[in-house]
Amino acid sequence: MSGHSKWATIKHKKGAADKARAKVFNKIARQLEVAAREGGADATSNASLRTVILKAKAAQMTNDAIDRAVKRGAGLSDGGTYEAITYEGYAPGGVALLIDVLTDNRNRSGADVRSTFSKLGGSMAEPGAVGWQFSRRGVLSVNGSDEDTVMMAALEAGADDVSADGDAVWRVTCDPSIVYDVRDALQAAGLDVGSAESTMVSSLTVEVTDADDARKILRIMDALEELDDVQDVYSNFDISDELMEEVSA
Repeated sequence: MSGHSKWATIKHKKGAADKARAKVFNKIARQLEVAAREGGADATSNASLRTVILKAKAAQMTNDAIDRAVKRGAGLSDGGTYEAITYEGYAPGGVALLIDVLTDNRNRSGADVRSTFSKLGGSMAEPGAVGWQFSRRGVLSVNGSDEDTVMMAALEAGADDVSADGDAVWRVTCDPSIVYDVRDALQAAGLDVGSAESTMVSSLTVEVTDADDARKILRIMDALEELDDVQDVYSNFDISDELMEEVSA
C-alpha cells in the first residue's frame, strides 16, 4: 500500500477526536462552497458538488451543515470567497508531495506551507515538477474475502481494477465520479469496505526503507494536513506494512 491510501488508513485506524472531526468538517464545507460557486447549487446537474456532498455524508456531516455550505457557495447566504491552489514539493527521501489548498488569503497559505516544509526537512518545488505524475482516481480499500469475490463484485459495480494491498486487503480503483456508488455496491454485496475516497494517485512510487525517513515523511504530511487551508496532501511513498507499524506506533 502506498502514499495517500496508506496515510488515510492510518488516520482511520487512529479514529477522529472531536477537534479533528471539526477540522475535517470545516475543510469539506469549503469544498462544498467552491463546488456550488463554480457549478451551481443543484447537485443533480453539478457533478463536482454531488461528489463532495457524498464525501460530506461519508464523513457524517449533517444535512443542515451541508445545506448551509452549499447556500454560501451559491451566493444564497453570506460566505467567504476561496481560491483553489496546488503546491508541490518533496519530503525527505525524494518523496513527491502534492498539496491542495482552498484559501481566502494566498500569501498566508503560501507562507504556512513553505514554513512547514522548511521546518521539517522538505522542500518546495516549481509548479509541474511533481504534479505531472498524479491523476485523480477513486480508490477503495476492501478487507477480507478472496480476490475472485472482490473482483466480481467490483467489476459489476463499474470499477476498473482490483489489486492486493496487504494481508487480506484489496485495493479497488475506479473513475472518481462513481467511487461512492462502487462503495455502496460492494457493501450491498456483503463486503467490508474500509475506506473510499476520490484521491490523486501517482504513476510512480518511491520505496522507503529507512525508518528515520519514514518518520519524517509522516511528520511532514501530518503537519501540512493540520494547516487550516490545506484540504488534502497526496504522496507517492511506498512503505511496507511492517515499517509503517513501527514508525506510527
